[in-house]
Amino acid sequence: MLNFAANISMLYAELPMLERPAAAARDGFAGVEVQFPYEASIAEWQAALHAANVPLVLLNAPPGNMAQGERGLAALPGRESEFEDSLNQAFAYAKALNVPRVHVMAGTTPWESSARKTYLNNLRVAADAARSQNLIVLIEPINTFDMPGYFLHDVHDALAVIDEVASNHLRLQLDFYHLHRILGEVRRGYEMCRYVVGHVQIAGFPGRHEPDIGEIDYACVFKALMRDGYDGWIGAEYRPRHATSAGLGWRSLLVA
Repeated sequence: MLNFAANISMLYAELPMLERPAAAARDGFAGVEVQFPYEASIAEWQAALHAANVPLVLLNAPPGNMAQGERGLAALPGRESEFEDSLNQAFAYAKALNVPRVHVMAGTTPWESSARKTYLNNLRVAADAARSQNLIVLIEPINTFDMPGYFLHDVHDALAVIDEVASNHLRLQLDFYHLHRILGEVRRGYEMCRYVVGHVQIAGFPGRHEPDIGEIDYACVFKALMRDGYDGWIGAEYRPRHATSAGLGWRSLLVA
């Protein structure tokens, strides 16, 4: 059985953020994920999740100054103290809200030796902290068409980093939309990555809309996940073509 979570940073955008967990629950999602929950307090999130009776299964660590184009801090030399502060804030939310996984974004910076060394050191710090708190840290290769200049933009680099850090508390966030953008073919990419996958996300390609149209055969993707006994979450992280609730037929269509 596959477990679907609504990414409420992208779905139900017509509603205030704290009303979105209840909307997702009404539509049959078993969980929710959110990119950056920090504009609301922990107490506000606890109340919203309790009222909706759904778990929050994933959040991102604070990414730095988004307005100035920052998309994470982990690979930015000289920003180590800020990275640790962001990690502490993310872990505080995760522990209080029973969130098992935290995505740590690398940031926008060239792929060079100093940035890679910083990235590895920061991920070791994050993985050690996650181990002490029974959490999982995730990293995600993001294509540079959607996020120009993003440091971790290659699947092979992501796998190498996970191997080098060598911690059971560092896993891969595998977004099939980004995987297709990066490699052009998801089946081979999934076979490369499946042994380190800690979380899955989906969206159609092109357009990043519902996963029921486009070039990615999600019926085959879901069969592969079930074949491998994947029991984690699948985050629906896409831009609805119309109202979110009207476009959810893909769940029954693709998992039939």
